[in-house]
Amino acid sequence: MVDFDLIIIGGGLVGGSLACALRDTGLRIAVVEAVAAEAPNQPSYDERVIALSLGSQRIFTGMGLWDQIAPHAEPILKVHVSDRGRCGFAHLDHAEERVEALGYVTPARAMGAAIGACLEDAQGIELLRPARLIGLRHQGDHVDVEVASGGHSRLLQARLLVAADGGESAVRRRLGLKVRERGYGHHAIISTVTPERPDSGTAFERFTDSGPLALLPMTEGRWSVVWTARDDQRDAIMALDDDAFLAMLQQRFGHRLGRLTRPGRRFAYPLRLVLARELTRPRTLLIGNAAHTLHPVAGQGFNLGLRDVAELADLVVEADNTGADIGGRSVLAGYRRRRGPDQAAVATATDALARLFINPWAPIRISRDIGMLGLDLIPGARHLLARRFMGIDGRLPRLARGLPARLRD
Repeated sequence: MVDFDLIIIGGGLVGGSLACALRDTGLRIAVVEAVAAEAPNQPSYDERVIALSLGSQRIFTGMGLWDQIAPHAEPILKVHVSDRGRCGFAHLDHAEERVEALGYVTPARAMGAAIGACLEDAQGIELLRPARLIGLRHQGDHVDVEVASGGHSRLLQARLLVAADGGESAVRRRLGLKVRERGYGHHAIISTVTPERPDSGTAFERFTDSGPLALLPMTEGRWSVVWTARDDQRDAIMALDDDAFLAMLQQRFGHRLGRLTRPGRRFAYPLRLVLARELTRPRTLLIGNAAHTLHPVAGQGFNLGLRDVAELADLVVEADNTGADIGGRSVLAGYRRRRGPDQAAVATATDALARLFINPWAPIRISRDIGMLGLDLIPGARHLLARRFMGIDGRLPRLARGLPARLRD
């Protein structure tokens, strides 16, 4: 038997972030990750990137990881949103919001490397990888977790179990936690291009008849492409040669960045909404994609997961500081109260945007264009929207203020 205070199932970007956030608390933490460790990859032209909100950048600062990530991140200074072929548009500007940036486009590789180094070096964290969950049982004052690792099974025991194991969460399935689920009938096609007239720091979101098309600024004059296409379009787009792909992308995006060149490899994944109807069970809770998998419109999914991490870190530290049970009812209830409304609101908003902007009905098209123009003309409305999507509105946990979860002694 191995005793821990906290077991995290899933050592990816969200689960690993939680372990790093709590590394200086003195808690005994086990991280169970199914994917084997790999040698650090060299920077790649077509690497996967994530649009971090300003709030998420502050969370990484509070963890002490941002300095390692920052050299690979490109600031988002402006956001330009438009309805392709129509008059509707809106913009956000960091200068208007009086912040250093609205967010940062950051390679997943860079975040993963910083988190991985933290997990390897931190005392009090045991990283089990590759390892997979094969059983769990609640035992009143603790939870037993059985994992398979290195050809053997191990029985772990903890006061709190955190499921950070993604949209197909094994923990969620084993506990029978119900979800709200919707398939969009669309795929996201991911690639990278280099424009001839880069508009440094500007992120673009074009709403088209098949869904949103985003171009996000990266380092070295590159732009990440997130192209939403209907399921019946996926195979044809993926089969295009590079010249034909660029021509089709150019036709849909336009020429604000000049001619698009140097397409990277293409990847595609199906889009769906998954929102857990229950976030907790005794001594167990869900964070990140295990709790919510969203449409990529507005780039909120990973940022929502980091807010889960920040709030949970506060709750765990508060409980530990007062001698309370970190897996007890008060912590679980606090997590539901602090995270449930935010998760539901963001899921509802992204779902509505994803469906609203592909609706071809003329009154809907006219109304959404008027709404976008109205937003662009009303500074107060832009300000509220910007702060919401930057993740810096309302009561903020310590990490979201750029502070460590627990002050170092």
